Amino acid sequence: MKDFTTKDIRNVVLLGHGGCGKTTLVEALAFASGATNRLGRTADGNTISDFDKEEIKRQFSINTSLIPLIWEDTKINILDTPGYFDFVGEVEQAVSAADAAVIVVNGKTGVEAGTIKAWEICEKNNLPRMFFVTGMDDDKASYRQVVEELTELYGRKIAPFHQPIRENERFVGYINIVKMNARRFTGIAQYEETDIPDYSVGYMESYREQLMDAVASTNDELMEKFFEGEEFTADEINKAIYDNVVDGSLVPVTMGSGQNVYGAFMLLNNIVRYFPAPNVLDDVDPDRPFSAKVFKTIADPFMGKHSLIKVMGGTLTTDTAIYNPRTDVEEKISRLYVLMGKETIEVKQLAAGDIGSIAKLNGVVTGDTLCTKGNNVEYPKYEYTVPYTYMRYKVANKGDEDKVAAAIAKLLDEDVTLKMVNDKENRQLLLYGIGDQHLEVVASKLETKYRVKIDLTKPKFAYRETIKKTAKAQGKYKKQSGGHGQYGDVIMEFSPLGDTEKAYEFSEKVFGGAVPKNYFPAVEKGIAECTLKGLLAAYPVVGINAVLLDGSYHPVDSSELAFKMAATMAFRKAFMEAHPVLLEPIATLKVTVPDRFTGDVMGDLNKRRARVMGMEPADSKQVIIASIPMSELYGYSTVLRSMTGGYGDFSYEFSNYEQAPSDVAEKEIAARADKVDKGEL
Repeated sequence: MKDFTTKDIRNVVLLGHGGCGKTTLVEALAFASGATNRLGRTADGNTISDFDKEEIKRQFSINTSLIPLIWEDTKINILDTPGYFDFVGEVEQAVSAADAAVIVVNGKTGVEAGTIKAWEICEKNNLPRMFFVTGMDDDKASYRQVVEELTELYGRKIAPFHQPIRENERFVGYINIVKMNARRFTGIAQYEETDIPDYSVGYMESYREQLMDAVASTNDELMEKFFEGEEFTADEINKAIYDNVVDGSLVPVTMGSGQNVYGAFMLLNNIVRYFPAPNVLDDVDPDRPFSAKVFKTIADPFMGKHSLIKVMGGTLTTDTAIYNPRTDVEEKISRLYVLMGKETIEVKQLAAGDIGSIAKLNGVVTGDTLCTKGNNVEYPKYEYTVPYTYMRYKVANKGDEDKVAAAIAKLLDEDVTLKMVNDKENRQLLLYGIGDQHLEVVASKLETKYRVKIDLTKPKFAYRETIKKTAKAQGKYKKQSGGHGQYGDVIMEFSPLGDTEKAYEFSEKVFGGAVPKNYFPAVEKGIAECTLKGLLAAYPVVGINAVLLDGSYHPVDSSELAFKMAATMAFRKAFMEAHPVLLEPIATLKVTVPDRFTGDVMGDLNKRRARVMGMEPADSKQVIIASIPMSELYGYSTVLRSMTGGYGDFSYEFSNYEQAPSDVAEKEIAARADKVDKGEL
């Protein structure tokens, strides 16, 4: 692959709803540009970008793939992303390296939740964008309907560039609204010039007016010309389109069919003509010393570890010594690659703005900055979506613990939205992800890629125990076994503290030296150890006010151990007399949904024992704020997406502990009774 300068590079991310046709469009673009001489199909598992075993098995994208294409002496780095929401981390990694986006919309299904989320991602990251309506060879596809939906959502900035020509319900060609000419398809990736059909003139004029209105609204001079009825020149149109696509005030809509490579040529042309080079909007400068940001990591058992980088300054060559400011490590690279799907292509250099890969970098992780020593720079880290769905995992086969840990570590390197937590309190290992499907794919990857198996189950939740009443008890520990014995005697009162953030507070009201002061710490230690594991279900005890009132001692046989044991005995007696209860963890939940779903969401929250505390408007959506038991959030991501058609998002954070209802408490206590008796918890 030849070398390219910054101005001749375009970094384009493909976004859109799951199943809208992004991967098929990539195949069409690769075929049209000559990068491949065959058209792969998702159903056949032979596409360039969906090469992972999981993707082939499931027939949808899971990972972001990089596909570099050459068109009109311009290198277009296509970043093909998953459309399903569970894999949003892959999308965000790609977006962090992109300079523009093509949002793919299926002409049959129209604007979907993933379309709107794609737009929101572009807005958040200030990405220039255009829409590509695919699947136009389906007789139920409607370009006009999609344009109307987009215009209703986003207003005058929507600018249709093309119009389909249909004959006998078949997609046979298109009209170029910008150039005012027409082409008829003659075969796969083939076409010929043709006349504009009379029956298309009405819509064509309407689209032309919409496009010219969008062009005119970009500056006062063009607006004045538009109102005076003057025609814009081709140069004025193209310059206005470029300027306003770059600043986001104009969003072209084009269309075609990935399956038949219809529209691929004009999409490539539009990318080169109207999308910016990397240095136009991003902090890219070819004249600075070398620097790059690592936006994605591939840790594959066959390919090895690859750090995908976007060069931000200077030129990276194979003899460059690169420095990682985070780890303070410098190393010289010997090979440099660009990726074409799973294929690695060795290159000699990468210019500022280009995307490539370096293999086997020591200690380098996603988000790191690479530079030359002495020219230190660190780029801001991208804020990725926080994973809130979690499940417990167990190693299926004894002896595989180390293998599973090593394999999960590799997946954590790759996946910025996967998290592993060792929950020592509940003696469980947890995997956090974006949704249930995400975690299911992780388990499947471990089995197919790394030959280790885990079982995913419902997690244990961090309940607590406390008391509701006051109780007084005596604990006397007396033991004689020849020689010195053991003697400790305490009378203690236990009452609710009113603060569940503390395990206990200890104080003493001993008069006359009934218990010597030097044994007070031993008494407190006994209480502290008792609060680690309650008597109801062996959960930690919180909110206890423990007061030492009285007791007695032996001048020879008393010891710290004896008074610790006496305090333990007093705690155990009093705890069961002081109306012990189970507390459940409560979270503050925020659910963001379009207005039309608020009723359904609130009804579902009521079933989950949630208390809705309020609602806040957010653009065209509502944020429902509720207090909810943590246990009721299990499986919530799947339910919310199903209920809202993918439009709903949620987040939560731990808030406090509250008394669990009797039915919940009884069930939890009964479930742990055997293990409490056996001392296994």
